[in-house]
Amino acid sequence: MVQKAERVGSPRSRGGKPVGNITRGTTNPNRMRRLDRWLAGPQAWRLRAAVDPLVVDLGYGASPTTAVELFERLRAVRADVRVCGIEIEPDRVRSARALERPGLSFHLGGFELPVAGSPVLVRAFNVLRQYEEADVQGIWSLVQSRLAPGGLFIDGTSDEIGRRVTWVALGPERPLSLSFSVRFGSFELPSEVAERLPKALIHRNVPGEPIHAFLQAMDKAWLDAAPLASFGNRQRWTGMCRSLHDAGWPLQDGPARWRLGELTVAWEAVAPR
Repeated sequence: MVQKAERVGSPRSRGGKPVGNITRGTTNPNRMRRLDRWLAGPQAWRLRAAVDPLVVDLGYGASPTTAVELFERLRAVRADVRVCGIEIEPDRVRSARALERPGLSFHLGGFELPVAGSPVLVRAFNVLRQYEEADVQGIWSLVQSRLAPGGLFIDGTSDEIGRRVTWVALGPERPLSLSFSVRFGSFELPSEVAERLPKALIHRNVPGEPIHAFLQAMDKAWLDAAPLASFGNRQRWTGMCRSLHDAGWPLQDGPARWRLGELTVAWEAVAPR
């Protein structure tokens, strides 16, 4: 069910109505592990450098499990991290508060982010896909306006158990990159991940759009790397990524991430026309 975001065009005061609508809230344990691994890996420097290690899990859903997992994973990066789970549905917040502890809290709110301070990381997963595409830019801008300098807003989508995952990473000023992370053996062609593209891109996978060209290039490079399959899908995926890089696609990572079934490309290469 697609829902129309309400009044996302301008920031709201903290005392006002939360910005957004109640979404389905379905989730599963470990569903966000692939993104969390990226945040605690190549993006960990942002948390380490932050004056205030504030992190927001926006729209954690009917169960706070993934917010708790995020807290535990990021605490290994910085022991004084503060993770604030935000939900727009009051009963979900009331239930989650039983799990609060030092560094982990739950709050009622929406895209206005009703927390004290400017977060260095904001994660919104499987949230914006339930809104209209026309609302995405306004929601992005609202959340970006709350980020700390050097902060990151993650708008992502995954399948039900986290085998196929994509996310857009946005800085305070502009989108930075699009990432793919897949479990080997869960697909025949990389373009199958298209069904999990973020809302800003999922309707743009058509000829003439950059994201379509990139997915087609991934498929071709994957098929060309078929001889490497005898060494395993990890080597085949790495060969695919190397071919994309050599063909001029602006990949922002390298073999250490490719071996995990991950790939990150600069946003300008796939942004909607």
